[in-house]
Amino acid sequence: MVNLHEPYDLFREKLLNGTETVEQRTQAFLSEIIKRKELNAFLTVFEEEAMQRAKEIDTKIQNGTAGSLAGMIVAVKDVVCMKGKRTTCASKMLADYEAIYDATVVQRLNNADALFIGKTNMDEFAMGSSGENSAFGAVKNPVDETRVPGGSSSGSAVAVAAHLSTSSLGTDTGGSIRQPAGFCGIAGLKPTYGRVSRYGLVAYASSFDQIGPFAHSARDIARVLQVIAGYDECDSTSANIPVPNYLEAMNRNVKGLRIGMPKEYFPDALNSEIRSVLQKKIDLLKAHGAEIVEVSLPHSEYTIATYYILATAEASSNLARYDGARYGYRSRQANDLEQMYTKSRSEGFGEEVKRRIMLGTYVLSSGYYDAYYRKAQKVRRLIQKDFLDVFQHVDCLVTPIAPTTAFKIGEKVSDPLQMYLNDIYTVSANLAGIPGICVNAGADANGLPIGIQFLGKQFDEATILRVADFVESIH
Repeated sequence: MVNLHEPYDLFREKLLNGTETVEQRTQAFLSEIIKRKELNAFLTVFEEEAMQRAKEIDTKIQNGTAGSLAGMIVAVKDVVCMKGKRTTCASKMLADYEAIYDATVVQRLNNADALFIGKTNMDEFAMGSSGENSAFGAVKNPVDETRVPGGSSSGSAVAVAAHLSTSSLGTDTGGSIRQPAGFCGIAGLKPTYGRVSRYGLVAYASSFDQIGPFAHSARDIARVLQVIAGYDECDSTSANIPVPNYLEAMNRNVKGLRIGMPKEYFPDALNSEIRSVLQKKIDLLKAHGAEIVEVSLPHSEYTIATYYILATAEASSNLARYDGARYGYRSRQANDLEQMYTKSRSEGFGEEVKRRIMLGTYVLSSGYYDAYYRKAQKVRRLIQKDFLDVFQHVDCLVTPIAPTTAFKIGEKVSDPLQMYLNDIYTVSANLAGIPGICVNAGADANGLPIGIQFLGKQFDEATILRVADFVESIH
């Protein structure tokens, strides 16, 4: 019988010695998706195609020509384009839209013989921290179905956590991979801005968005990142910087590493259970030879305000294209051009997306641009400088992932400010363009997962993967 809970390493061994097949495993995942449909993790499942592709990969394995990710079953956040497949962004606006090309990350995974099982649910247009903003219903946390899984890459996190796929792709604009990874008890990585191509990603905030992987372990994160990272001429923001061998760097040794604890991220008000669980891991790092150093990121208090000014401004600009004229939802109630624009956007977008568009339009408007947008850009530079200064003295940083564990579904929907404050420990990495990873550190008294975050220098995913892997290996 297929064991969907076993590590990918173990399954690869079975594949290569012929005791199990990709076809068997794919069928087991498809059955599990049907069984757990109440989690609402998937918007589209590729049943027939996945089974056909599994047979092809099995043949390649027998012939010795299979790629490095043969046997890796991948779910894809429904904001990443796959040719001929619905790409809805979990919005009524794009409910029937089919992508006309593959994103670069999809091409690269395909070339490595990963198998795509479906497209996952999410907060509409990646705007949300809970998975409740989808036009197709809220996603549920598999650890406790009365609670949120985090967002916006909610379905991708749940697909991995509930063993509906081996790994998945999410996107992280202000914490949308790391926070749901923390809430669901798995691993999730936001790469450095420019490390992974954004070609084929539907834009929310273009100077923040990054595609990254979810998996059960930092090692599987490294395997996926190895394939999707690297320069892409189709993306003007892609960095032409060599990609190291991530697995080689994971030596289960942290001796001599200097790890910074930003004092602003460990305030007196931090939840005591989260503090206790993180401190145990930090003490273990210290006991195994890492040097723990208290550091300061003095502009941390401005991160949420800066992020929500700049990200909503970019969203306002990026989402202007959804006007009912070219593609996407068009209102049937319109009698003239102006009504078509107004009604199409009013009916096609959900409440949170409309809120962010209005915020962004306001901060870009005449008379307010200098007071908000220009000032926020200046503060962003100060936040980036904080990290540059700190990384002169430490190899990486350790922080909480969120102020609380997964909260109840519906608990914060009516209070946007409380919802936005949930991103307090994650948005800084996006403002600074640095990599961040979240792995599971333990659980609270209710059994809800507690994540630990490591932030690294630009393009130094190798170090944070090494530390994350070590943390997963010690108890």
